[in-house]
Amino acid sequence: MNRREFLGTSAATAVAASGFLAVEGFTENSSSDYKPAYKALDRFVEQYLRAMNAPGLTLALADRDGVQRVVTYGFTDVGARRRVKPDELFQIGSISKSFLAICLLQLSQEGKLDLHRPITEYLPWFRMESAFEPVTAHHMLTHTSGLPGIPPVFLSDPAARHHATYAPGKLFHYNNMAFAALGHLVMSLDGRALPEIYRKRIFEPLAMSNTEPVITLDQRERTAKNYYAFHNDRPFPRFGRLSEAPAIVMTDAAGCIASTPHDMGLYVQMLARHGEGPKSRLLSEENFGLFSQGHIKAEEFGPTASYGYGIAADALDGHRIVRHTGGMISFASALQVDIDEGVGAFASINAMQGYRPNPVAEYSIKLMRAHRAKKTLPGLPVTRAATEVENAVDYAGTFQSPVNSRSLTFVAEGRQLFLQHLSQRVALENSGDGMFVAPHPDFSRFVLAFGRSDGKDAKSPVAEVGWGSDWYVKDTYKGAKSFAYPKEWDAYVGHYRNENNWVGSIRIVIRKGALLVDGAVLLEAAAKDGRFRMRSDEGDTEWVEFGDVVDGRAMRIKLSGEDLWRVFAP
Repeated sequence: MNRREFLGTSAATAVAASGFLAVEGFTENSSSDYKPAYKALDRFVEQYLRAMNAPGLTLALADRDGVQRVVTYGFTDVGARRRVKPDELFQIGSISKSFLAICLLQLSQEGKLDLHRPITEYLPWFRMESAFEPVTAHHMLTHTSGLPGIPPVFLSDPAARHHATYAPGKLFHYNNMAFAALGHLVMSLDGRALPEIYRKRIFEPLAMSNTEPVITLDQRERTAKNYYAFHNDRPFPRFGRLSEAPAIVMTDAAGCIASTPHDMGLYVQMLARHGEGPKSRLLSEENFGLFSQGHIKAEEFGPTASYGYGIAADALDGHRIVRHTGGMISFASALQVDIDEGVGAFASINAMQGYRPNPVAEYSIKLMRAHRAKKTLPGLPVTRAATEVENAVDYAGTFQSPVNSRSLTFVAEGRQLFLQHLSQRVALENSGDGMFVAPHPDFSRFVLAFGRSDGKDAKSPVAEVGWGSDWYVKDTYKGAKSFAYPKEWDAYVGHYRNENNWVGSIRIVIRKGALLVDGAVLLEAAAKDGRFRMRSDEGDTEWVEFGDVVDGRAMRIKLSGEDLWRVFAP
C-alpha cells in the first residue's frame, strides 16, 4: 500500500475545539516533539479562518528531521460540510517559482547556464526590445528585468515585442511573464518537458510522490473543492459571497504545481537543510546561498523583505527566513522556512479572497522555535477584523462634490469607519493606503480612495475622497476644483473584460483630469508610443493602449499585450 492509499483509507483523528475540528493526517513522526504547541496553533487557526471567512485550510510543519505534522481544518465542500482531507491537492501558485529557480540553479551547477548571460542568447525567439543593457536569467529570477509581467510570453500579434521600461536590476516589479519564459529556458537547457524536469530533479529526490508538476483537468477529483468571488469584476469584501471556481489548466512555470501538505512538508524539510535532500543535495551550499540571499529590496513582500531567486528573503525575530506566497484563481498559499533554526511551515486555503495565510505559517514557526528552545509559547496573534481602522477619525466628516449637490458622510466610532448612506451605516473594510471597500450594492464596483492634503505626508489631514469617476472634497480642501484633460480621453472611459480568469475586468475612469484603472491606479501618458504606463509604484512596468475607437468609444484595450474588449454595461 502506498502512502496515498494509506491516507485514503486510514482513520484520521479529530480534535474538537468549540465545534471546530483539526483533522490530523499521517506523517512519519506521529509522536512529534512539537505536540505541546498544537493546541495553541489549532486555536489560532480556528480564530484566523473564522475572521478571514476562509472555507478550509491545509497545513504542514517540518524541520530538518522530517515532516512533523500534517493537519487540515474546515471544509473542502462548504455546502455539504465535507471536511478537507490530508491527501487532497491544493494549488500552490507562485511558490512554484522557487521550484523553477532550483532547477535553473542545478543547470548552473552542471555548467549549462550562465545566470548573467543575455537571455536572448539562450532564447533567440524571445521577442523583447530594450534600450538598456541585456536582460539575464538573474534579472528574471529576481523580478528586476524591467519587462511587463502581465502578458503571456508569446504575444498574439506576431509583430509585437515586450519592451523594457527601465534598466534591468534597477527596480523590483513582480513578473509572472518572466518566470513563464524561464520555464522555456529550463526546458531548452534540460531537453525534457517541464513536468518531467520537476519530477526527476525535485519530486523524486524528495519522495514528493503525490505532487503534480502541472495543473490539468485530470486532477480535478483529487483537488480540494475551491472557491472564488461570486462577483469577480469588483473589489471583494471579506464576507462577500463565494462560489465554486471552475477547473483550470495551468502549465505555466510561474505557478503550475499542485501538492498535498505532506509533500510540501518534504519540500520545507529540504529548504530547512539548505538544499539537502534525504539522499543527496539538490543544491550546493554556494547555490543555496544564491537562492536564499536577498538580491534586491522587495517591499511588496514586506518592509524588510528582499528577493532571492524565486523566493523572498527576510528576517523573523533575528533569524533568516525564506518565504513566498501563492495566489491562484481559487487558492491562497504561504510558505515560510527559518533557515537558521531549521523549521518551517506550508499553509494553503481553498479560496481566493485577496489575502494569503502568512500569519498561520509565521505563528507555526514561532511555536516550533519556542518549543525547541524550551521557552514559553508565544500568545495567539491578533487577527484584525476587516473593518478595523487604526486612525478612523482621520477619514470622518462630510465630503462634497465640487460639480453637483452630492455628498458623502463618514462617521468614525473607535476603530471603525462607517459610510452614512440612505439611512444606513455601512461599515467600511480597510484595504490599506487610504482605500476602503464599502460592502453595499451602490458602492460595489470601486474602492473609496481617500487623499490627504499633502500626498507625501501621511500625517497631513484627509481632504478628499474618490469613488470611480466621482470626487468629493472637505471644506478644508485648498486645491484646484476643475481640471483639463485631452478630450480624446472621453473615448477611453468604460468597462473592459477578458474572460481569461487571470485577466478579468478593468474599468477606466477619469477623475481630477487623470485616467485611472479601477478608480485606483494612475495611468500616465507615455511621450512616444501612445501608451499609458500604470503607476501603482515606481517599478511598475505595465501599460495600457486603447484601440478601435468607434462612435466616440474605444472598443478594445491592450493591457501589457493582453486584449480586453469593451463591455456595454457599467
